[in-house]
Amino acid sequence: MKVIDLIKNSKEPVFSFEILPPLKGNSIQKVYHIIDKLREFDPKYINITSHHSEIVYLPQPDGNLKKTTVRKRPGTVAIAAAIQNKYGIQAVPHIICKGFTKEETEYALLDLNFLGINNLLLLRGDSKPLDIAEKDLCLYHEHATDLQEQVNRFNQGIGLDGSKIEGIETPFSYGMACYPEKHEEAPNMESDLFYLKEKVRNGADYVVTQMFFDNEKYYAFVERCRQEGIEVPIIPGIKPVVFKNQLNVFNSKTLGINPGRGNDFENLKDGIYDITIKGSPSSYSFNRKYLKTDLIRLNIDKIWARSTVLCDHEDDEVIDKIKEIEFLLAAAEANMRLGNFENVKQLYEKASKLIYVLNNCENCGCKI
Repeated sequence: MKVIDLIKNSKEPVFSFEILPPLKGNSIQKVYHIIDKLREFDPKYINITSHHSEIVYLPQPDGNLKKTTVRKRPGTVAIAAAIQNKYGIQAVPHIICKGFTKEETEYALLDLNFLGINNLLLLRGDSKPLDIAEKDLCLYHEHATDLQEQVNRFNQGIGLDGSKIEGIETPFSYGMACYPEKHEEAPNMESDLFYLKEKVRNGADYVVTQMFFDNEKYYAFVERCRQEGIEVPIIPGIKPVVFKNQLNVFNSKTLGINPGRGNDFENLKDGIYDITIKGSPSSYSFNRKYLKTDLIRLNIDKIWARSTVLCDHEDDEVIDKIKEIEFLLAAAEANMRLGNFENVKQLYEKASKLIYVLNNCENCGCKI
């Protein structure tokens, strides 16, 4: 059954949840154990996330690091098939652009169609740049709307090369993403809503929001969508906080803090802060450390934006320093999660010094 039909035919709110495939080497029993515990909530469907390969650097006996591509989790198709066949609950595998070629996507669609899995969630995927040669970029979809076009053509029985595909008895039904607080790359909400309307006009049966932490923003977003003529179901994406260490690292956007507003953390410098998390009942609270890096990241954006008018410095030198800063920030956040706060302080301070050097361009005194 299609997810959209499950939603429309239900008289009560429909519950679903999202499964992260286990790390390579773990058994499918780990997934089954999680589902068994959540079945009491009567989920109508289960989403399965998709993950592309990652670049890792493995230490070698001579002390050097070897760059290696690894895929840390099993494929979404296999997990979806196992869940749907064992539990009889509709599985909704995520199909993403990033890290998967158009050809790999077609193979996945063929497999899913063969297995009787007809619900999808179409996403762009991780926005971080992948280690893909420029000449190969044409092999991948850049945006979720491009992926949507391929799925639509597949539903019509047209393959990637234009050939006819036989045996598509049940076309795919799919949802896509939306952003109550605007996509981080969109210039404004109007632009975001324009592309959301395109997704719906081109066949999205429903949309799922990015996680949010303020219900009022969700309600306001739904109202705005209705005013714009977007009538499909808008499913709220909720991030349950299961472990306390999930609160160790949040950026200001995740916490609902806007450094540009007249309140909140407008004048708060980057650094490590102690924050108090309060819940319900009001007597429940606990303290956590918070690493704020918004200003450093803003400086990185400014340097990237002005990279075409750099001074006599070599562009490669600046790029290498930016990559080093981003690496230091990633290492600081990892240490934050592990509770190594002294390491966090050292890594953060080193990143701050490098940003200062770039902003003041010490060799010539110009401002980049």
